[in-house]
Amino acid sequence: MKNLILFFICIPTLIFSQNDLLDEIDSEPTGPQYATAAFKGLKIVNFESTKLVAKKELTFIVAHRFGSIENGFDSFFGLDDAVTRLNFVYGVSDGFNIGVSRSSFQKIYEFSAKYRLLRQVENGFPFTVVGHNSFLINTALEKDNLPLLEFKHRLGYTAQLLISRKISTDFSVELAPTFFHDNLTSSFYDQNQVKISEQDNSQFALGFGGRYKLGKRWSLNMDYGWHLNRDDNSPFKNPLSIGLDLETGGHVFQMHFTNAQGMNTNTFLGQGTGDWSDGDIYFGFNLSRVF
Repeated sequence: MKNLILFFICIPTLIFSQNDLLDEIDSEPTGPQYATAAFKGLKIVNFESTKLVAKKELTFIVAHRFGSIENGFDSFFGLDDAVTRLNFVYGVSDGFNIGVSRSSFQKIYEFSAKYRLLRQVENGFPFTVVGHNSFLINTALEKDNLPLLEFKHRLGYTAQLLISRKISTDFSVELAPTFFHDNLTSSFYDQNQVKISEQDNSQFALGFGGRYKLGKRWSLNMDYGWHLNRDDNSPFKNPLSIGLDLETGGHVFQMHFTNAQGMNTNTFLGQGTGDWSDGDIYFGFNLSRVF
């Protein structure tokens, strides 16, 4: 009899608890639904993506780019002429990152900031917008070759607006209007020592990029930089890059081919020398690890 009384006492509690659980299942999220994982890597290939490092996380990226494969076995398909970039990126907050890197290409040190301005919202704002600024120092310049060299000539700057849209679960695109400035640019002369090319210090470019998901962990990535005010006689080329991303737990492994060996924005946009039509391209990879 005692057990029967306890049973009848508990019935209302069970009924109300069940209703509460059903209400939670049926209820829809009330906050904005943001698009996530438009890109898995901090870079598409050469260009920065709209992905940021999470708050209080440190990401370490080892970027390795071999020399041109055009020379074949003479340089073991670029192995003998490889360059490396080490990059640390820290999440001050979920929407603000700072970074510092060192590249063996021109012995460049770079300091950067990346910050989210707007986010893509389901049934709302259609894009994610991120700003990116960097400041670099080219320490490879030597006064023996440039007698008038001053510290200011080693400096370069970049300002980018990264605008991405996750179109579907598998497909994302990005547009990257870019301004970059080098305090020292290259001049080129013909065999008679007549100047035939001199690049403006302030340069403008428009980047295009995209990612297509091939499987649970794989994606095909591509980006292209259209230089808008390159000197007509400049030997440098617009960078075109194609790669694959592999996500493996705590890191993303990126493999790619590109016609620019430099990995800083000023170098791959302003100083790329390779030509896809001649097979003058570079193989490289990026390996990132989150701490």
